[in-house]
Amino acid sequence: MTVVVTLIGDVVSSRSAPDRRELHALLQETLTAVTAATAPIHPLRITVGDEFQGAWERRGQALHAAFLLRLTLLPRVETRYGLGRGEVTDLEQDGTVQDGPGWWSAREAITTTKGAEADVRSDGLVVRTRWHEGGPTGLAVDAAVRHRDLLVAGLDERSLRLLRGLLLERTQRTLAAEERISPTAVSRRVHRDGLAQLIAIDADLADLP
Repeated sequence: MTVVVTLIGDVVSSRSAPDRRELHALLQETLTAVTAATAPIHPLRITVGDEFQGAWERRGQALHAAFLLRLTLLPRVETRYGLGRGEVTDLEQDGTVQDGPGWWSAREAITTTKGAEADVRSDGLVVRTRWHEGGPTGLAVDAAVRHRDLLVAGLDERSLRLLRGLLLERTQRTLAAEERISPTAVSRRVHRDGLAQLIAIDADLADLP
């Protein structure tokens, strides 16, 4: 057995997508890019339908991967995530089929995510990411990702684009030119919408062992 950090994700309301082939292609392209950026032990891959999964050595890598995935797909595609940490066992020699508490934890987390969504009013902010791990570390990480999601849920399309750019370490001046707005307007959004806080939260979480 090996202890890893696991991620299970899926597409929200995928059955209502106007073009499921296009959705599949976009999802595959995004998974490939985030795999290259985060170096998982088990690369991100689509498993069944609109569900996907991957595994990393550290908590921070998996948490950053989930953030990148969601931001890259928004606003065109909304996704949800369950993450956990625990032992996994290879049932196939190539590692494509696994079992164990690590995957059970991620499954429990995404089930919790789906269940909580049903209790949110139509005008409420929705948490799309949950973490499941025993002990105080698990509780703290889950609280952090829920806070991060609530901040993201309040962003409009322009602020989402700016957040993606800042996450890729692009300057506010460059982003302002692309958006055809002033650097002052970008700075105002960074502070008003908590974009700097989101970048800081992601950086802190990415350092977790």
